[in-house]
Parts: sequence; structure tokens; C-alpha cells
Amino acid sequence: MSAAPADFASARSEFIRLDAPRVEDGASIWRIARDSEVLDLNSSYSYLLWCRDFAATSVVARDENGDPVAFVTGYIRPDRPGTLVVWQVAVDRAHRGKGLAAQLLDALTARIASEQGLAGVETTVTPDNTASDRLFTSFAQRHDVPLEREVLFDGSLFPEGTHLPEVLYRIGPF
Repeated sequence: MSAAPADFASARSEFIRLDAPRVEDGASIWRIARDSEVLDLNSSYSYLLWCRDFAATSVVARDENGDPVAFVTGYIRPDRPGTLVVWQVAVDRAHRGKGLAAQLLDALTARIASEQGLAGVETTVTPDNTASDRLFTSFAQRHDVPLEREVLFDGSLFPEGTHLPEVLYRIGPF
């Protein structure tokens, strides 16, 4: 993986500090996800657990008061230890359009690459989520690695019956 532009521990941009999430960030992260209006909202409990159990593979952006304004949650695939699965990415409405999601993704992948090695990144995106498509396409371009797309879960698999398919984005190898 090529060098990322941000040092995870000290990256700053417009009073934004990147940091690992803490349990007490769970409620704020849940609110950011809820207010995104595009993410599948998990229970508030799941965000608390995520901040506890997956802090090492997730990142939050904090404002000048230390409050979360954006996040990326992820985990390492158990059957592919070098693969980071990005679960959710969201930026508070007041901080959108500044490249913060890209900064978070670059910092997180750089940290994971340096701490445990990183062979690739996976995520799923619904076909109507153009912001996520742009984020992950530009990530692959910035790091000069291939991006493959394939349907992972067809919409008919979801019990609601109205879900769009989830397209798997495979980025790498690095």
C-alpha cells in the first residue's frame, strides 16, 4: 500500500482530529448514522459494542470540542486476516464536502497496514449510493490499486423485499 497522507494519531484538518472510537462515542456515531439518511441504521446498542470491540479497526473524526463528526467502522475478515471490511462511513451534515470521509479511510487503512498488514479492502454499496461509489473508486485510484465490483447479496435475499442488491467492492491487493 502506498503511503497515506495522514498520520492516524495526529492528523488534523480544520480543527478535526482523527482518533479511535471510545464506548462513549457510540451514541454520537449512532446519531451521525441515523442522520445520514442513507445508511442502514443499526441499534444504538450495536454502535456501543462496535466502539468497544472494533475500535482498533475503526476511526472517528473529532471537532475542536472532541465530539465525533464522522466515522468509519470496520473489521478484519476472520477468514481473510489481511482484509479490512469497511462496514459504515458517515459524515455529519455540517462537515460534508470537505474530503473528510477520504481522509478517514486513508488514515484507517494506513494504520492497519502499519500495525498488522493490509492486503485489501472490501465494502458493500447499494447501486444508488453515489457518494460511497465515488469514495471507494477514488480511494482505489489514489492508492493505484485495482477495484472489482460484483453483486454480493441480491435484493431478493433481504426479508423486507424492497432492498436493493449489495454490490461488493474489492479493492487491492496493496
